[in-house]
Amino acid sequence: MNTHMLAQLLVQLIVIIGVSRLIGRGARWLGQPMVIAEVVAGIALGPSLLGWLWPDTMHWLFPADSMPFLKMLAEVGLVLFMFLIGLELDPKLLKGRGHTSVVISHSSIIVPFGLGAVAGALWLYRSLSDPSVPFSSFVLFMGVSMSITAFPVLARILTERGLMQSKIGAIAIACAAVDDVTAWCLLAFVVSLVRASSLAQAGMTTLFAVLYIGFMLVLVRPFLARLGARVASREGLTQNVVAGTLLLLLASAWTTERIGIHALFGAFLFGAVIPKEGGLAAALIEKLEDVTVVLLLPVFFAFSGLRTQLGLLDSVEAWVTCGAIILLACLGKFGGSAVAARVTGLRWREAGAIGVLMNTRGLMELIVLNLGLDLGVISPTLFTMMVIMALVTTFITSPLLRWMYPPEEQARDQMAQAPDVALVPSAYTVLLCVSHGQAGPGMAVLSRALSGERNEASLYALHLLSPERPIRVRPEEPLEGTGAEGTAGSALTPLLGRAEKLGLSVRTLSFVSSEPARDICRTAQAKRADLVLLGWHKPLFSQTVLGGTVHEVMQDASSTVAVLVDRGLSQVRRVLVPFVGSRHDRAALGLARRLFKQAGAEVTVLHVTSPEGAGTGRAQVEELFPLDEGAAVKLKVVRHASPEEAALEEARAGYDLVVVGVGAEWGLEDKLFGVQRERIVRDAPGSLLLVRHPEGAPALALGQGQVRGQGQEQGATPDAAQVVGARP
Repeated sequence: MNTHMLAQLLVQLIVIIGVSRLIGRGARWLGQPMVIAEVVAGIALGPSLLGWLWPDTMHWLFPADSMPFLKMLAEVGLVLFMFLIGLELDPKLLKGRGHTSVVISHSSIIVPFGLGAVAGALWLYRSLSDPSVPFSSFVLFMGVSMSITAFPVLARILTERGLMQSKIGAIAIACAAVDDVTAWCLLAFVVSLVRASSLAQAGMTTLFAVLYIGFMLVLVRPFLARLGARVASREGLTQNVVAGTLLLLLASAWTTERIGIHALFGAFLFGAVIPKEGGLAAALIEKLEDVTVVLLLPVFFAFSGLRTQLGLLDSVEAWVTCGAIILLACLGKFGGSAVAARVTGLRWREAGAIGVLMNTRGLMELIVLNLGLDLGVISPTLFTMMVIMALVTTFITSPLLRWMYPPEEQARDQMAQAPDVALVPSAYTVLLCVSHGQAGPGMAVLSRALSGERNEASLYALHLLSPERPIRVRPEEPLEGTGAEGTAGSALTPLLGRAEKLGLSVRTLSFVSSEPARDICRTAQAKRADLVLLGWHKPLFSQTVLGGTVHEVMQDASSTVAVLVDRGLSQVRRVLVPFVGSRHDRAALGLARRLFKQAGAEVTVLHVTSPEGAGTGRAQVEELFPLDEGAAVKLKVVRHASPEEAALEEARAGYDLVVVGVGAEWGLEDKLFGVQRERIVRDAPGSLLLVRHPEGAPALALGQGQVRGQGQEQGATPDAAQVVGARP
């Protein structure tokens, strides 16, 4: 490759990845998986859109002599991706669901396979096939292409909807696993038939394929099991182990290519035989997924888009044919799966949801179609129709699933399966929202101070996963757990490690979210959280601490929201509360009261008045603290033209934590975007807790010494929302 071709390839990669990510933002807004955006981006860069609007630009960006390099890069990406798909397949998915999964998955293959084969034999072969293509090869390929279910896309949808641990999700993902294995075995046979020059050669190819599968299961799998155990118990996944694994992967892909059943099958098979115990599979996924999914896979989509020519559908008859293919695909896949699910004992609504999920095709369909086009089995026109079918069946999955199995039905089923849990109305509940590992230790220290020595608080650690990351399909991983169980990887590890040292019990929550702020608020409401505690990290573009997701949470949450700016918080002994009397200041003072009650913290209230104002701080503090507690609070009344400056001057006296209410007087205003970082956050030497209390919250109306329920008598300590209206 000369310098010009390298520069051309780099420009192509920049455009492909950039357009994919850009369209991906719109796909997430529509509730669609990332694969939709990547396919649409590929089509948009091809002759269907870019070539139609600006043909010279498309030919400059994707000249004909660059296509072989792009194709080879796409093929390498597919080999790695099929390896990852094999790694994701876990036999434990079938545990306890073998009969149901086999019945539904095989029905979802047999029915669409039959419809596709019949349609190919009676209709499509005569009108859309090259006469040189063997009739049997075309019919079998059409049957297989109609039978595909996209395992990774289905897993992504299930996780985004919170269905992975439900009965529907467990059955669907098991069916998809069986479906994928069966469909790829059928496809390997079809490819061997197409590539063979005679029936005898096809038989030899099939025999060699069976022998190779046996070799992988009997000899290679035990070796990989020992390797996995060594990785787990000794040095971990070293570069030598990764290099050895990649060599075996490439050798497996080369072997199946030489046998005649395509390199992709060898990559998939090698990933599937790697044992999922021992940590080898998970570690390999962690190493390879980003470069494969973010860099190489979009190249495949772009290459597919360049081969998709909507202009070939230039007649009403062509579009009617395309519509009929989509109808047959949906009828076969949805109908076969739903009826089989109903026969196995599921309700019609559950069976319909299974049918909708199994009708997802996405990326796996595109791989099969490109294979068919490369082999010359299908024409460019039929390829375009089938790509449209794959797009439509994937696009309709999420909205149809919401209609067929709405959230209220999902909640009803989960409530029916969930064990009864005694609720403690007086328990103080904190939702710890962790976006990255650095925020965890400080949040654990603050949680200990809020809980006290007797752990008088319920703590939930929430980590939201990006929908763009590939999904881990592990049946043994709960969505909710205690301690280190059910964690979302490394993000929660620092928090849980510090919590264990402090003797805290923390339940973990994790799921995929495309709308983090909304899901944080919904989780807080579901857990009846008294306090939503957010960790802070420097925004990528904005400078304000209270922008972006934090702003949205503060606007929508019905609970008190606090943002911890951690600067090495290791204890909570001295607490400063700047105070001018707003509802947010009163909420901050309420949190300080809890720190005083539970951790014995020394609380100093800095009441700032204007130079001409009167000092009324003691009266306001006594409104929030009973008389016996108020005497233990240090009150400093200062007159200053700038409350923010006064707070900063006092903060330099060596406090462990400054608890400050959100407000313009402190230079803190929650705005969606800001270019000027708040001065108190920038210049304060210690850790800060920025507090916002929801406007019009019912707790603000509490008065006459009343605390919600009978928490005081039962030993529970009221939170900020409960004490802001209390009277001694």
